[in-house]
This record gives sequence, C-alpha cells and structure tokens, in this order.
Amino acid sequence: MAGKIYSDAAAALDGVLRDDMLIASGGFGLCGIPERLLTAIRESGVKNLTFASNNAGIDNEGIGMLLRTQQVKKMISSYVGENKEFERQFLSGELEVEFCPQGTLAERMRAGGAGIPGFYTKTGVGTQVAEGKEHKDFDGETYILERGIFADLAIVKAWKADETGNLVFRKTARNFNLPAATCGKVCVVEVEEVVPTGSLDPDCIHLPGVYVQRMIVGAPYEKKIEFETTRERESA
Repeated sequence: MAGKIYSDAAAALDGVLRDDMLIASGGFGLCGIPERLLTAIRESGVKNLTFASNNAGIDNEGIGMLLRTQQVKKMISSYVGENKEFERQFLSGELEVEFCPQGTLAERMRAGGAGIPGFYTKTGVGTQVAEGKEHKDFDGETYILERGIFADLAIVKAWKADETGNLVFRKTARNFNLPAATCGKVCVVEVEEVVPTGSLDPDCIHLPGVYVQRMIVGAPYEKKIEFETTRERESA
C-alpha cells in the first residue's frame, strides 16, 4: 500500500466490509462496473447486503454474481431486465426490490453526497413509485418526497486516477460512478491506470480525490457487453 493505493481489491476492502451494509455501486449494465471489487465482495462472504445501483448486471456478471451466491437481500435499482436469477429471486420473495426511476436514483445518490436528506420530484406521481411517500403541492403541481442515499460504502470504476485519487471517467462509463462515489462513507475505486500527481489537467478531473479513500489498479479489463449482435459483412 502506498497512500491511497492498495495492492488488490481484497486489501482495499479489508476492514471495510461487514454484513448488512448499504453499498452504492457505479456502472450501467456492464459499462463501468467495479468488477474487481464486486468479485472481492463475493469472495469475502459478507451477506444481507443492500445495493443501490442502476441494475444488477447480468447472470454471473456484476452484482449478478452476488445474487447467485445469495449475498444480496435488497436492490435499489431502476432496471432489472436481462437477469434471470434476479427475476427468480424477486418473484419467489427471496429478494426485496425498491424500484426507483433512473433520474431519481442518480439524484438520490447525488443528494446523499451533498448532505441533502431529501428532495421533491414530480417523477413517479400517480404510480406505485409514489406509494407511501409524502406528497406536497408546489404552484399547483404535486410532487413526492424522495430520500437521499447515504451508503456505508461506495464502489466505483474510473479510467485514470492520480496518486491523490483525482479521477477521470472515460465517456459513458461516467454514468452512475460519479454520484455513487460521493454518497458513501468510504469510497473504494478501481482504475485502469494511475498517473503521477499533477499530470492530470485540472479542468478534466471529474471527481476530486477528497471523495476517494482507497484505490486499486484493476487492469487489464475484458470490456464485456451484455449482448453481441453482428451481421455478415456485405460483399464489395
């Protein structure tokens, strides 16, 4: 270990993991997911976890691998397709699911990172999403109260970091990684490359290192996708 940089995912999570945690996890589908950290969480054996994440990956990939080992008791997510084990556990009552509109979920994480306990939104009014939530009218329009997410642990994936933890995300892999990183009491990051402090353009830093407590280099990555769809090349 050198400063914030740890030797591997297990070392970076040592002393952080425990049963019954709320974990905010970055990623969207299989894009930008903290796969090395998720694997280490699976191998640690912790259980009864609640994950706040856009989705649960696919069967045996992403959070899906933790569903297979039944280490997850609840998902706070906006998209639950492409995962048969998720479907099976939900329909059988083994997995609790809190459905959350995608934009609302991102804002709940951002709010938690900003120390905001709740906010009002029109999204979900008149649907099952609004059931049991406070309703309030502003200028003749009805809004519902959504709570900020304050996670015990945030796990995210970035492209580059400097030695102090300043992060740069690559293209769409920024997705939920940035708001998730801010809302955890402890933020552990896996990156593809660590560069010397001062070598990143300050205007290109997406997340300041003040939010990051621990880092690992997880490269090389396979860059998996959910579905591969191809067609035969047309003859010239």
